[in-house]
Amino acid sequence: MSRRRVGAVGRHAALLVTAAFALLPFVWMLSLSLKPPGEIFQPQFRLWPQEFYGWENYRAALTAVPMLRFLINGLFVCSTIFMLQMMVCVPCAYALAKLRFRGRDTLFSAVLVGLLVPPQALAIPQFVMLHRFGLLDTYAALILPWIISTLGIFLMRQFFRAVPDELIDAARLDGLGEFEIIWRVMLPVAVPAIAAFGIFSVVAHWNDLFWPLIAVRSPELSTPALGILLFRDDEAGQFLGPLMAGSVIIVAPLVLGFVFAQQRFIDSMSFTARN
Repeated sequence: MSRRRVGAVGRHAALLVTAAFALLPFVWMLSLSLKPPGEIFQPQFRLWPQEFYGWENYRAALTAVPMLRFLINGLFVCSTIFMLQMMVCVPCAYALAKLRFRGRDTLFSAVLVGLLVPPQALAIPQFVMLHRFGLLDTYAALILPWIISTLGIFLMRQFFRAVPDELIDAARLDGLGEFEIIWRVMLPVAVPAIAAFGIFSVVAHWNDLFWPLIAVRSPELSTPALGILLFRDDEAGQFLGPLMAGSVIIVAPLVLGFVFAQQRFIDSMSFTARN
């Protein structure tokens, strides 16, 4: 029992240290968003401000730039990307998991190779292609390069492999076609996997700065990560408080979304790992 207790204490201590290390930047960001400019650059470390300046910083974050427009753009872009990814990933994953055809293993190997390719490596071909079609500086430029997700295909394929074949055979006996099986049988079963992939997809594209910085120039098309650059002041730095307040506003929807979907995320990850 003593060894078990020591082991449990050691594990919890390691988890607490790791969690504190991961959360420290967010705590510091929140602290800076509540401080006046004079306290931000003080050499002394204070987590809580001596003079509360939160209302001014958050009001500046919401009024100095069209923050609401950035959030709406981010919501539209991320939700559209996710829905299109599901329309592509679910049928592909079903085919790789449950259908027998020549070259299936080769295609799955190509999916695994695709997981190793960083998205930045494809930026120039994608930019040239969108330029040729006249789609730069549009919502399509922010959405189209991401509708095929190798991560989504992999996660859904691993989940579908655990679905009993008898369930699919019963659906076929009832007269359902393959696409009907995908959308009426497999999709409702895969809700935990969809929730897990949805977290990955939304977080990645909500926080993405690299591609929007290349694809769009109009401020009205800016996503949250791109819009936050409008707070930059390299010379004086007096907008650091509103910048941190804007960062808190942008991060808050992701935190709330994960809090509500965390159980689905954990269930899907543990289920996929077992299979």
